[in-house]
Amino acid sequence: MSASPFSRPVYSTESGRLCPGCGQAKAGCRCKQASAAVPLGNGEVRIWRETKGRGGKGVTLIKGLALDEAGLTQLAKKLKAACGVGGAVKNGVIEIQGDQRERLLALLLAEGHKAKLAGG
Repeated sequence: MSASPFSRPVYSTESGRLCPGCGQAKAGCRCKQASAAVPLGNGEVRIWRETKGRGGKGVTLIKGLALDEAGLTQLAKKLKAACGVGGAVKNGVIEIQGDQRERLLALLLAEGHKAKLAGG
């Protein structure tokens, strides 16, 4: 009986959890190091409001920032403090609670980012 081409190990008793991308231990993962060096954004900053999957509660999303993870976290902290709300950084997207589009647009333009409102 041969192994399926879709199966792969996910845990090793010697090294613990394994990375799904490269198959190495999570501590020695090569994928994480390679992706950390490349910014996720393309420089076209878009700001819009979304309510999907949040029980009707709206959040403002900021995508396209050409910053690394540490830079996104630092900018998100600054934006959350200026708006007086909470938020998070998920997969290269800054989420700010509530409809803060106009305020965030002014803040990002003042920071020197080329931003614009998106969506309806």
